[in-house]
Amino acid sequence: MARRPLPRILSSGSAQIARSREIARTAADSATDVLHPLITVSRGLRKLAASARAKWAATPKERRGPTLLLVAACVLVVALMPYGPLLALVTLMAAAAWRGRERPVVKTGPDDDEIARLKGLYEALVPYFSVAEDPAPLFAHGGDWSGAFTEYAFDEDGRPTRLKIAYPPYFTDGEPAARARIEQLLHAKSGRGREYRFDWDEEGNRLVMSVLPALPTTIAAQRFVTVPGETVLGFTDADAVQRTVPVVASDGTEDAPAVVWRTGPRSTEPHLLVVGQPGSGTTSLLRSIALQALPHGDVLIVEGGGTGEYACLTGRDGVLAVECGLSGALATLEWAAHETERRLIAANRARQAGHPAPEDTRRPLWILLDRPGVLGDLAAADGRPDPQELLQVPLRHGRAAQVTVVVAEQFDSADTLSEAVRNHTRARIVLGPAAPDQIAAVLGTEPHTTPTPQVPAGRGYARLGTGPVLRLQVPATPDPYDDATSEAHRQAVLELLPERRAETTMAIEKITVKSPEAAPRPEPAPAPRAEPDPGPAPLHAPVPAEG
Repeated sequence: MARRPLPRILSSGSAQIARSREIARTAADSATDVLHPLITVSRGLRKLAASARAKWAATPKERRGPTLLLVAACVLVVALMPYGPLLALVTLMAAAAWRGRERPVVKTGPDDDEIARLKGLYEALVPYFSVAEDPAPLFAHGGDWSGAFTEYAFDEDGRPTRLKIAYPPYFTDGEPAARARIEQLLHAKSGRGREYRFDWDEEGNRLVMSVLPALPTTIAAQRFVTVPGETVLGFTDADAVQRTVPVVASDGTEDAPAVVWRTGPRSTEPHLLVVGQPGSGTTSLLRSIALQALPHGDVLIVEGGGTGEYACLTGRDGVLAVECGLSGALATLEWAAHETERRLIAANRARQAGHPAPEDTRRPLWILLDRPGVLGDLAAADGRPDPQELLQVPLRHGRAAQVTVVVAEQFDSADTLSEAVRNHTRARIVLGPAAPDQIAAVLGTEPHTTPTPQVPAGRGYARLGTGPVLRLQVPATPDPYDDATSEAHRQAVLELLPERRAETTMAIEKITVKSPEAAPRPEPAPAPRAEPDPGPAPLHAPVPAEG
């Protein structure tokens, strides 16, 4: 049986209906555009009328009569004024248009994508923040995430930038391993490549996760506003320290929060240890320290790498020696040990005689040792003593003798550091990308932030004694003789260098150590009493107590 075709009115009806709807929609949009001012004024008049009605309802009955009389008087005055009714009508229309305008919608909660991300974080935390015995668990599969996440904020990409989590009291927040699992999970689920800070409130059972902005890298070497005995190691977060230093950056002058290291007889962290990866900025930090120390003291530099990174300091005023070879390093460090003893003896004799310490014992002496592990390997191959053994006297008694030791080493050679270096360097810095356990091995504790795998040169963490772990960005102090150095940084370093000495004799000839047979050594002064050292255990290695 043949199928009959549908009537034409039925086959073409759907198309006509679609076209009719499109025409009606276009006409409505056009009418809305044309009548938009009238709609706005009408909406405003409605709001003004509602506001007047609410105020009239809130007016007490005993005050309604005087209010009506006052309104009538105002209407009469406006009516009698020239062009009064017209001005009143224009004012009313303007007020209605202002009240009836469309205000931008204020976001009061997360959108669908942000809700989905919060739900994902909530479900991921369920195995860690719940137990089967809990009758009313705060975290449960398919539960309400709004009770656990009390505060939250997102960036333009929809990733959380701040999250406040309420967790049950039975969670073991006092165990570092349990906290590390939560921090690792939140770091992975919230987005990698950013640095997060985790603040645990154990008393209130709250965890606040926040994204930290990157520290600025626009600050180069310059004269910092400090007093003698203070050294700016770098710059950190504004809420981490209480002191700011005026600096000149590439984008202008500003007050930057600085990590200031204090040395001298009253310092609790008289010596510094810097550990980092190759190219992380350890040499740049030592160069910055040398430039800050030269205006007020003398500097000895021993470079184990032999790359000539400190050639710009050779022959400058205040630079006693810049040694790269093993023989020169041994002679220089041996002189430094005898100089420390001489200062102790001279200061002790002056105190016994009731006089102030001699001037030559009060001028600070800085010993900068870069990569001592290389020199130790050369000394072992040549059958000579390790240069680090000669640092025992400056490290042990350097605070009383105004001698400061700064040692820089790389992670792959950190095990070659001597016991004296590990035990007496209570100020610690880690530069470059490093795992949390590596940072904890140097600083004595893990940082409260998650280190990122890619960081610029000079970025790391610092800890002075038993203080908190601070983020750190070292001021850019490159080698001015390096072709890869920018012109601005080269000029900044060259302006800080002292003038060259007129004499051409080598500094090592001035500090040649005389043998005991040539000149009898005076009786050593009594060593200072050993003070308690509660600082971080050097690289978590057991340190025997000093006798």
